[in-house]
Amino acid sequence: MAHRTRALFVTGTDTGVGKTLIAAALVRGLRERGRRVAGMKPVASGCRETPDGIVSDDALALIAAASESAPYRIVNPYAFVPAIAPHVAAVEAGTRIDLRELERAYRILAGLAEVVVIEGAGGWLTPLDARHALADFAKKVKADVILVVGLRLGCLNHALLTAQAIEHSGLKLAGWVANNIEPRFERASDNIRALQERLKAPLLGIVPHLHGLTSTEAAEHLRLDNFS
Repeated sequence: MAHRTRALFVTGTDTGVGKTLIAAALVRGLRERGRRVAGMKPVASGCRETPDGIVSDDALALIAAASESAPYRIVNPYAFVPAIAPHVAAVEAGTRIDLRELERAYRILAGLAEVVVIEGAGGWLTPLDARHALADFAKKVKADVILVVGLRLGCLNHALLTAQAIEHSGLKLAGWVANNIEPRFERASDNIRALQERLKAPLLGIVPHLHGLTSTEAAEHLRLDNFS
């Protein structure tokens, strides 16, 4: 019987909250548990121009962590140089982000791996075009969602609104990660406690704020028993 690949979609309370670090840590953690796992960055902006084309450091981090390899353009179908909203970058590049192309790339990865960890861009409702958001792609592939909460002032509202939107979409919030992105945020533990009281999903881990923290080190702070 053919295996059914599990899709895990990593979203965040905002941009700059550590989605790449946590997504790569998930990939590494699952790989260490013997799972065949691939990473995917469907859409990326703020990329680099190289002799091999435009590449995303986020996508490269996922590729480095994965157990299963795939061509770069399958892992990251859309890459844009300007560090702006992807749908704006696509218009400037004279193209459009096609959900069908994202699905095609995902199906290839799903054929290779038991788990595909998909890193979003920005927050849950980041637009892809005038009608679609990245959340629509998560729905297309029936992903379970993992929310990265960047611990800082305002994160409670952002986290609860995002969880509400995920629930409204019909997808499962499979867990959330508290990421200490601000070393001087004095009320981190109070905020974590408040979210534990209000979010139905389990807390998968609390990632410390350490300079140069690697995805391998971050993986040590995650509880992945439900995914392995």
